[in-house]
Amino acid sequence: MSRIRSVASSALGVHRRTLLAATGAVALSAGVGHALRPTDSQAATATGTAPAAGTANAAAAAADNAAAAPRRLPAALAPYTRGTTLANVATPTGGSGYRRLGDGPGWRRIVREDLAAPKAGRANRRTALAAFVQLTDLHVIDAQHPLRLEYLRATDQHAWRPQEALTVPGAVALVERINALRGGPVTGAPLHFAMTTGDNTDNNAKSELEWFLTVMSGGRITPNTGDPRHYEGVQNSGLKLYWQADDSVRDADKQLGFPHIEGYLAAAIRELRSPGLNIPWYSTVGNHDTMPLGTYASHGDSYLTDLAVGGKKLMTASASDAKKLQDSLKQDKDPRGTVFKDFLKAHARSMRSVTPDESRAPFTPGDYLRAHLDPAFRGHGPVGHGYSTANLAAGTQYYSFRIADDVIGISLDTTDPGGHYEGSLGAAQFGWLERTLRDNKDSYAIVFSHHTSKTMRNLRRDPARPNERRVGGAEVLSLLGNHRNVLAWVNGHIHKNVITAHSGAGGSFWEISTASHVDFPQLARIIEVVDNKDGTLSLFTTLIESSAPHRTSFTDHSQTGLAALYRELSLNAPGARTTLAGDRRDRNTELVLKKG
Repeated sequence: MSRIRSVASSALGVHRRTLLAATGAVALSAGVGHALRPTDSQAATATGTAPAAGTANAAAAAADNAAAAPRRLPAALAPYTRGTTLANVATPTGGSGYRRLGDGPGWRRIVREDLAAPKAGRANRRTALAAFVQLTDLHVIDAQHPLRLEYLRATDQHAWRPQEALTVPGAVALVERINALRGGPVTGAPLHFAMTTGDNTDNNAKSELEWFLTVMSGGRITPNTGDPRHYEGVQNSGLKLYWQADDSVRDADKQLGFPHIEGYLAAAIRELRSPGLNIPWYSTVGNHDTMPLGTYASHGDSYLTDLAVGGKKLMTASASDAKKLQDSLKQDKDPRGTVFKDFLKAHARSMRSVTPDESRAPFTPGDYLRAHLDPAFRGHGPVGHGYSTANLAAGTQYYSFRIADDVIGISLDTTDPGGHYEGSLGAAQFGWLERTLRDNKDSYAIVFSHHTSKTMRNLRRDPARPNERRVGGAEVLSLLGNHRNVLAWVNGHIHKNVITAHSGAGGSFWEISTASHVDFPQLARIIEVVDNKDGTLSLFTTLIESSAPHRTSFTDHSQTGLAALYRELSLNAPGARTTLAGDRRDRNTELVLKKG
């Protein structure tokens, strides 16, 4: 491994590693790209060439992002705990019924020795190599979308969540928390970037994509579609199956203690503002970003598209009918949405009228890339947030980028275009991953994806590439374990904190899966990489909540008040899993590795 340079060793002000993180996404699509170098500061073109760092384009990009680059923090600010789950955590009060949240004790840091023994005195020797934030499974939701599956709640309580109308203020509050962080809580190193690891949207709707990109890059958002004057959906339907927050009807959720909140729906669709992240951010794609409902390979289906943008919405179905549809989803019996279409046609007379809206149309992978490349959503960069015109030309959604002098990031596309919510890699991407690791063998590597190794079991062929084999999680684990420079595989999808040690033929690495921001406890994760200067490395993981207070008031309809309510509603969602925070060893940790 090449000589390691510390993040903290740079001069004050904008340092080169931060500048590279802000401007240096290098998209290496299938057949496109080259070994990353610290001088790379421009996205690769469709021909696989990149302008030198000294060109006018690179200089302009550097100038645009320089003001946003985080500065090195004084050592006195680290270590710190404020604003993290080390200090305190939202904790339920009361034993039954609707529970309120309050301030609870923080989660202490656990040292994991699975892969290497920690050595005494390392805290005085360590130097920071990289620091970043992972956000995952934001599930920004258009809660009034006609294709949503709320009626599955008739057979599964958690098929619809009472908090779903508040995903946008909840996501904005998470951005506010990240902006307030004082660098890495262990090292004080500047945060190089934030990475979203997929399911940024929920229903593959253009409305959701616009809201997500505005949350991340900054601007005003009105989280409403259809009638601009008021909400039209299950929460003012009068149906007792759903929480009718504004209505005095004794619905199923109110029977569990959910409150009556006058003006809730008007507040939920009111315009709000996101400051946007004050650090560069990168994007990784998830199955909900790729396919309608996160599971159907139905792009181009005129019936479903017309229903998405049209004036009819199904809000109720019998428990037996709902179970049949849910079984077809869970058992992967309907990847193309045929059963789903037949279900909707059979229930056409039960649909209710809503206001049509073209913004609810599904987006294609190409639309997803073009939206990320849109200058309106640049924020603090980089242009494309990892994606480039090379991805657009090649029809790919994976890339690599320079994190620091000796660390690269690799963003994978683990969604399966053939359908279903589990994932895999195409053989071309798998070969690209192997080449990228080999070509950058003198740099440490952190791999990002949406799916975990255990949820990459969907080997259905891509309809656009029917002769290409699909690669599952076990084979990806084997590949990563053959490269001593791999430090971590960071992912989401399962909505739960799980950290797993992996040893391979050539090295060892940590798989870090982080809880979602739509289900309680609504978390994101800071990851710091340090050289202990004793033959070991450590990855410090620190969980964070949004900036919203733990205690909420049912009369506070401010942007912050709605974000606090979003968290409390997620705690009380009927049928929600109570184990998503994971064990202590999956939360705030020091993960020790032997240096490759």
